[in-house]
Amino acid sequence: MNKGSLLVLLFFSFLGLKAQEKKKETLKDTVKTEVVNVITTYNPKIADANKIQRTPEIKLSEKSKKKQLKYTIFSIPVASTFMPKTGVVKGIDVGVKERVYDNYIAGGFGNFTTPFVETALHYDTRFKNEMGIYARYISSNEDIKNTALTSTFSNFKTALFYKQQERYFDWKVSLNSAQNKYNWYGIPENLKASTAIETINSEQENNYFQLIGAFDFENTIVENTTVSVSSFSDAYQSKELLMHLKTAFNLSLDFISYDLNDLSVDTKFEVLKGAFKRNSIDNSEIDYSIITSKIHPTYNFALFDFSIKAGMKLFASVDTENRVTNLLAYPDVQISKSINKDALILYTGVSGDLKTNTYKDFTEENPYVSPTLFITQTSEKMNVFLGASGRINNAFSFNLKVNYKEEEDMPFFIRNNSKSNGTNLIANNIPIENYEFGNSFKVAYDDVITTSFLGEFEYDVTNKIATGATIQYDNYQVKNLEEAWNLPAFQLAVFGKYKSEKWYATTNIFYVDERKTVAYDALFPSSAISTDRLDSFVDVNLNGGYHFNDALSVFLKLNNVLNTSYQRFSNFNVQGFQVLGGLTYKFDF
Repeated sequence: MNKGSLLVLLFFSFLGLKAQEKKKETLKDTVKTEVVNVITTYNPKIADANKIQRTPEIKLSEKSKKKQLKYTIFSIPVASTFMPKTGVVKGIDVGVKERVYDNYIAGGFGNFTTPFVETALHYDTRFKNEMGIYARYISSNEDIKNTALTSTFSNFKTALFYKQQERYFDWKVSLNSAQNKYNWYGIPENLKASTAIETINSEQENNYFQLIGAFDFENTIVENTTVSVSSFSDAYQSKELLMHLKTAFNLSLDFISYDLNDLSVDTKFEVLKGAFKRNSIDNSEIDYSIITSKIHPTYNFALFDFSIKAGMKLFASVDTENRVTNLLAYPDVQISKSINKDALILYTGVSGDLKTNTYKDFTEENPYVSPTLFITQTSEKMNVFLGASGRINNAFSFNLKVNYKEEEDMPFFIRNNSKSNGTNLIANNIPIENYEFGNSFKVAYDDVITTSFLGEFEYDVTNKIATGATIQYDNYQVKNLEEAWNLPAFQLAVFGKYKSEKWYATTNIFYVDERKTVAYDALFPSSAISTDRLDSFVDVNLNGGYHFNDALSVFLKLNNVLNTSYQRFSNFNVQGFQVLGGLTYKFDF
């Protein structure tokens, strides 16, 4: 009886469990979304926050990393004129911190009746914009000793800008201008006593205007873009127009791998168009027009402790006047390795480039060129270099570099032959121009192989005194020309700097080796030439001053202290000993 009752009870219990399981399977969710109003206040505490249990690892992009500053020193001999230059002396302890002003005006006067004025004005507003103006004027109004023609000069330069900060980009508009006056005073010795001297008006005037628009973008593929239009003209109706469109891109490669750095791409579109009123043979006009496009991708990365830049320059160049099209590609590769925590850096690489020569650039390098030039581009086909730079004992720094360079159509300055024997003023039934008495230069091009050595050294004697030197040796192998005209094989520049709380002084000494120049055996149109030599020279220059206070200072500049009458170009002697002194006043609005 008890066993039977127990079996019946177990049987019904089993059926009850099965029924509950089936009921659970068919149970529907009756929970609905309701709004819960919290009546009491909630005072959060720091302890309530969910803490991160690990230290996050932050990876900066290659663009955000601190980059090593690299620089090179490029020194050239000081010309026969000089002008004050503002700036802070590198590596010198200035003692008490000076107040920095946004504006200054400087004025002075020197021998050769040389007035000098320079000013820079800058203004910021509370609307995230700024504007500024810069102007400089210097002239020499006395002739150089032993020159038969007028040898004065004047330089006037202005620059204005306006800059505005927007939400996603900044933009800046600049207007630059310059007016330079020179004289073709370097006539040959056999013409200095001729009757033709009285008819020569040797003055040449160059005028330059440039309008620039620049945009800097934030957090976009386009980093910046610049548009510029410039105009250059002279007193002989020469004219030149140059237009640039430059854009820098920064392309992310995260779609390939997050470990890759960004790819930098620089682009440029350039249009050069100009004309000279006449050539050196007849009255026909010289026209030139060159259109150039450039794409320059570069990628920087590190591999086995080597810093590597891998890039390439691609050009498409069209000479529309001569109907010549060139597609060119140049490498742009550099490899460097830091040894012993930047105490020594070894570097090597290979590069190339395509340079557009302009009339304006030639006048800046040699203001005595004639307005009858042939303008074309120079192709740097290959430039292989190897060097080492570093610092010893935190006081002595150096940079040593050797390179091998191949160039196509490298320009050289050659003195023009005279069309007058001293009495005639007409040649080939054409009146002789003021620059056709053997007192101007033309440009000749040739293919050149250059092997160079460059050494740069600087030593901080104390925290107030520094000295250094730059040595350069160049060996030129020309293809068609007789010589590498007007180029020295050896150049040396030595400098010294001193800066204290009140006094400052700098010294620059330049040595330029002898150069070879053309000597003509007969009058134009004869092309028979022989080789003449320009003597080597030493140019010593001193610059110093005293600060009365942070705002007012006095300066003194001495150039060509040895009073040597060397020739910067054939038949063009420079001014002798020059002295220029004045005051500088700095202020804020």
